[in-house]
Amino acid sequence: MLKQIAGALALLLAACGGGPEAPEDYDVIIRGGTVYDGSGKPGKTADVAITEDRIAAVGDLGDAEAETIIDAEGLAVAPGFINMLSWAVEDLIEDGRSLGDISQGVTLEVFGEGVSYGPWSEEVKAQAKARQSDIYYDIEWTTLGEYLEFLEQKGVSPNVGSFVGATTLRADVIGYDNRAATPEELEEMQEMVRVAMGEGAMGVGSSLIYAPANFASTEELTALVAAASESGGMYISHIRSEDEELLEAVDELIGIARATGAPAEIYHLKASGRANWGKLDDVIAKVEAAQAEGLKITADMYAYPASSTGLDAAMPLWVQEGGYEKWAERLRDPAIRARVAKEIRESTDTFVSGITNAGGPEGVLLVGFRNPDLRKYIGKTLAEVSEERGTPYEETAMDLVVEDGSRVQVVYFSMSEENIKKKIALPWVSFGSDGGSMAPEGVFLEQSTHPRAYGNFARIFAKYVRDEGVITIEEAVRKLTSLPAGNLKLKDRGLLAPGYYADVVVFDPSEIQDKATFAEPHQLAVGVEHVFVNGVHTLKDGGHTGAKAGRVVRGPGWTGWGEAADH
Repeated sequence: MLKQIAGALALLLAACGGGPEAPEDYDVIIRGGTVYDGSGKPGKTADVAITEDRIAAVGDLGDAEAETIIDAEGLAVAPGFINMLSWAVEDLIEDGRSLGDISQGVTLEVFGEGVSYGPWSEEVKAQAKARQSDIYYDIEWTTLGEYLEFLEQKGVSPNVGSFVGATTLRADVIGYDNRAATPEELEEMQEMVRVAMGEGAMGVGSSLIYAPANFASTEELTALVAAASESGGMYISHIRSEDEELLEAVDELIGIARATGAPAEIYHLKASGRANWGKLDDVIAKVEAAQAEGLKITADMYAYPASSTGLDAAMPLWVQEGGYEKWAERLRDPAIRARVAKEIRESTDTFVSGITNAGGPEGVLLVGFRNPDLRKYIGKTLAEVSEERGTPYEETAMDLVVEDGSRVQVVYFSMSEENIKKKIALPWVSFGSDGGSMAPEGVFLEQSTHPRAYGNFARIFAKYVRDEGVITIEEAVRKLTSLPAGNLKLKDRGLLAPGYYADVVVFDPSEIQDKATFAEPHQLAVGVEHVFVNGVHTLKDGGHTGAKAGRVVRGPGWTGWGEAADH
């Protein structure tokens, strides 16, 4: 703490007199890099000093000394990157290093797309335990705050934070039935939101194309968001449709924001399916009209033309009501199978299969199975497996769900590269991988994955900044740092400025590159040389140091703000 005070005094002297009057000692000095401070301003050559867990000074530090000095000449220095949509919830239990994301400069993983790892009822805990595959662990927590603290105490390299999931609340209180919440149930869920906000949740997250999330009405969601907004929380949503009813789904999100006064964000903004690609312009117009009205509406995205989810997105919601066991049971019924097959093949006003949006089974890549006997199909398309098994693709999809004991993880090639560039250029769009953070070793190699899990953030700088010039490097840094930090209302994170937490990434703009592909996704990105998390050197010369200094990063409603010296 004394070093922090000394650093602050040095900064004050610098502000008054143009620079430190005497050399200061710091823990770390990153010298001579091009500093992109997260504000969106062009980079400038400067030194960055770290004392304990904070940025102590930024500027010309002259002859100042430090225990660690990094020569950053020719390199970019930026705040640590924020992953707005992370699914590293179990990866970090297995391997706290977070190699996939740390190697790209990510220092904060934000969870909670509909499903959050708390609050969990005993029944939900039992279901989660039964679904474990490859990664096995005891569930030592109940609330969302306890889960996040479990990760910190276990030891993880990145910081972690989360939304409370609307799906999780529904599963806790209502189960998996397609019905409205009673007034008493709604009050119970609202109170659970308030508790989660007090523990540091960022707000409420939803994922409305899936069962049972889709069973929630707009009124139910509005009530949950209203409870979060009481303490400054936001709403973030995988909106109810990303294809035929995309515009209506955006209207729903904007309406919830308008009704509650809460900021709202669209998860992984997209127009899915060739027939819907042209709707993106209308979505942008709707969002910007709402912004002009005074509403705080934003979005995030990943930088790939393919999504990844399960075969549940290929089947109508009615067949999934009641949870996986009932879904699988229905798929064994010949009459129901015939109806589902017809709905997969033939779009209606209310349902378009993910297979259709991908242009057919050729556009669906199988990447994850629970059943080891089915893992021979990993890396093949649904069309290829259908031909191999000698069954129509819609029958093959249903059979795989039943045989695997899961929804089966797949990749859908359904988006437009032109739209990706258009979204990246929008000033109100940040970035999230919608993936895990794995290591290319051990248990993680049992499954395939989407390359975004290893390359989303490096790809922004390599393809869309350096190679194609869609945005500048300073704008890319802003959209990965201060933009999401501001949306989340984080304290002292998202900028390289004195007094802010020392989450810092040093990378080579000419060398940063995603290596992961759809065929070979388990490949770390390159070009990030150093990463500091809360002042701790976590990536050094491109290699992980073993440090696990990640902390729980809490939202605006946390009840501990008055007592905390950090976080």
